[in-house]
Amino acid sequence: MNQTLTLHPPTRGLHEFTGEVARVVSESGVESGLCTLFVRHTSASLLIQENADPSARADLERWFDEHVPDGTGWSHTQEGPDDMPGHIRASITPVSLSIPIEGGRLALGTWQGIYLFEHRTRPRARSVVVSVIGA
Repeated sequence: MNQTLTLHPPTRGLHEFTGEVARVVSESGVESGLCTLFVRHTSASLLIQENADPSARADLERWFDEHVPDGTGWSHTQEGPDDMPGHIRASITPVSLSIPIEGGRLALGTWQGIYLFEHRTRPRARSVVVSVIGA
């Protein structure tokens, strides 16, 4: 079963959508299998990250801001000063994830959440394909 989720991150950064993926898995009826996710964009990525303490996400976002800054002489700027930095950020973070399904639920750890990592500063819709396979 495949389903496409459309996400609307309001800003650059990490945006949790674990609940939406869990809903797709639950509706699939799969008890044991695999859930894969794939983001269909070149300036966004997917991460499994801590979802309990927001400072972990803030530190990760700050690291990217410091190491891949906007507007520092990039030649690819057709869509603004965050265009090339968005592509670089997506090239060093995953665009797909695989998560086991056990007992009809995502087999995530206690503090793990699924995040869209938006690398652009302007809000835009993002498509994530969720595939659920198993029995």
